[in-house]
Amino acid sequence: MTRVFVIVLDSLGVGALPDAAAFGDVGAHTLDHIAAGMGAEFSIPRLVELGLGHIPGVTEIQRTPNPRAATGRCVETSPGKDTSTGHWEMMACGLDQGFPVYANGFPPEIIDEFVRRCDLPGVLCNGAASGTEVIERFGEEHIATGKPIVYTSADSVFQVAAHEAHYGLERLLEHCRIARDIFDPLGLGRIIARPFVGELGSYKRTYNRRDFSLLPPHETSLDRLKGAGVEVVGVGKIEDIFAGLGVTQSVHTEGNRDGMQHTIRLARELDSGFVFVNLVDFDMLFGHRRDVAGYGRALEEFDVDLCALEKELRDGDLVILTADHGNDPAHPVGTDHTREYIPVLAWHHGQSGAAGVDLGTRRTFADIGATVEEAFGLTASEGTSFLSALCGKLDSVNS
Repeated sequence: MTRVFVIVLDSLGVGALPDAAAFGDVGAHTLDHIAAGMGAEFSIPRLVELGLGHIPGVTEIQRTPNPRAATGRCVETSPGKDTSTGHWEMMACGLDQGFPVYANGFPPEIIDEFVRRCDLPGVLCNGAASGTEVIERFGEEHIATGKPIVYTSADSVFQVAAHEAHYGLERLLEHCRIARDIFDPLGLGRIIARPFVGELGSYKRTYNRRDFSLLPPHETSLDRLKGAGVEVVGVGKIEDIFAGLGVTQSVHTEGNRDGMQHTIRLARELDSGFVFVNLVDFDMLFGHRRDVAGYGRALEEFDVDLCALEKELRDGDLVILTADHGNDPAHPVGTDHTREYIPVLAWHHGQSGAAGVDLGTRRTFADIGATVEEAFGLTASEGTSFLSALCGKLDSVNS
């Protein structure tokens, strides 16, 4: 019975891509800059043992003489550096054209339709903003007027922040569904509900966030796996990213550690299937907030939780650790994602075939989805599987 676990450490990039200048991200390196910022006290022993320091371009993580996993990195071929672009390409749905962005806010005709269809007195902000900063700026006025806070970023997103108690969570979600309908013809990537609680000076975003994604433009690895009868379990925001397609079971999470606890439970209980995990805190709480120390501590916590997960794995389980883009907390420009390579650490639990295998620089994120598909006996439409390399066989597609 085949079991595959792909765990996305959301935003853990491993160095600027060759085209990073076009995105304003020259010099970005999420992992190295976290390690450098944490200094000698940084402790991620299991990730070091697996070979994190052997990934091409990584210089600030200790190398081990005998890495336990296969190591490599992937190039993003799709134009973009956001969640949907990264996850979709990973699962064999690369994009030829980037999603539209609204860096200066949304035009009046869109806002007017949103206000009319949601029966609102108006909106606040309508510009690019940091999610935590924007609720402090507009939270009091939002509560007083009933106007939701609408903002965006360098990503293709229409974000709506509203207070759970004063505005209502279900009302917020319904208004985001209306926004999704408005933006579908325009091809916007995601509508994001950003609920928060608290009072002025102590507002806090909650884990009731929801992403309403554009439908992937064509079939993904998830669709093919589900169609072949494979149990596909999305942990975290996976279901949202793929607009519910290709997922047989979805598990809502409240942060990284909760997500890992659910993954550990699935490792204990699931007979067979694909478990696709997104750990959002790395990105949401630390990358966007440019919090190097917080990001580093979260990686240390993940290292501990990974050891707990491995105790529940069965011999032959395939595990792949990766990311979906970068979000360098030491990057000096803005608070947005950074255009980076993503890491690959891959191994079969209880088997030594992958130990020390150099996967090199993969030509596309889709190599990950292709590997998952081959593990279940399918052939991917995009990417080149590295499954044979994990069994100790020659991998002829290193670049």
